[in-house]
Amino acid sequence: MNDRPKVDVTHLASFDVDGALREAADRVNHGSRRSFLRGSAVLVGGAAAVSLLPGVALAATAKSDVAILNYALTLEYLEAAFYNAAVEGGALKGDVAKFAKIVAAHENAHVAFLQKALGSAAVKRPKFDFKGTTMSQPKFMATAQVLEDTGVAAYLGQVGHIKSKQILGAAGSILPVEARHAGWIRELNHVSGAPSAFEGGKTKAQILKAVTGTGFIVG
Repeated sequence: MNDRPKVDVTHLASFDVDGALREAADRVNHGSRRSFLRGSAVLVGGAAAVSLLPGVALAATAKSDVAILNYALTLEYLEAAFYNAAVEGGALKGDVAKFAKIVAAHENAHVAFLQKALGSAAVKRPKFDFKGTTMSQPKFMATAQVLEDTGVAAYLGQVGHIKSKQILGAAGSILPVEARHAGWIRELNHVSGAPSAFEGGKTKAQILKAVTGTGFIVG
């Protein structure tokens, strides 16, 4: 039982309700925030040739779809770096360590997938500082829940804006995996994996403000 501590994550998981991270966003280094917003909102001029799957080339991809892919890639960079740091740090034990290792592999795969899809249009990987959250099991568990809930809300908030059916399919193949991650970490945290029958997405502005509010983006 010691590997599955009951962690109070209410103050973090409800960031989109009580505004805790939105308030913290005002204290984020402006240079880092600008770097993140600039990277995640990149629009590629003209048409882009995007290869999402082996043998599937998308010509004349809409600029808005490329921007959404870069937005998703930036969030995947964050998640991959977080889980990689947690696995490499060696502070996690038991089921939590297993969770981190498996999810790290998934997030790294998502990054590679989106990088290949975007090719030269892919935004650069930001620099991160997780401020010790990956070196404490309770802090890791609380933070992982926030990140996974955020990832689900981010993908859900964008699916209606995607023009290409192939890109929609690609995003759709990632969204349920992120939802499984969210349910898994909620189980480890001993909170409901499905607190309501319906869940809405979040806008890009809401997600970016919340993510920058963590202070994890440093350059």
